[in-house]
Amino acid sequence: QVQLAESGGDSVETGGSLTLSCVASGNTLPINCMGWFRQAPGKEREGVAGIHPGGDSTYYADSVKDRFTISQDHAKNTIYLRMNSLKPEDSAQYYCAATTWALCGGWLRRERNVAGNHYWGQGTQVTVSS
Repeated sequence: QVQLAESGGDSVETGGSLTLSCVASGNTLPINCMGWFRQAPGKEREGVAGIHPGGDSTYYADSVKDRFTISQDHAKNTIYLRMNSLKPEDSAQYYCAATTWALCGGWLRRERNVAGNHYWGQGTQVTVSS
């Protein structure tokens, strides 16, 4: 089992920045991808950014490219999501997630063939006011 704990959500104005953190604990060795999803009221959960724990490959949704950056600190078992130039449409509950599935991109896009074990944090709220 893997436990994920997010922090860093807040309320900011349009154009502001936030950094989310997620600490992973438990049996993280089988994890092939970690990332962030978000869900706004009335909308489906969508993948935002992902990273391979064993390397530097990163993946982003088109809506956040060039504004969000995912990174990791192996020593702290932590991933981060730096969010710049925030927009009201970025407002959502953000979830840290991890998977044993090897293909980060497909996992973020929630493709139907994705298998393996998936883990979720409790979520942290990001609100961007106009």
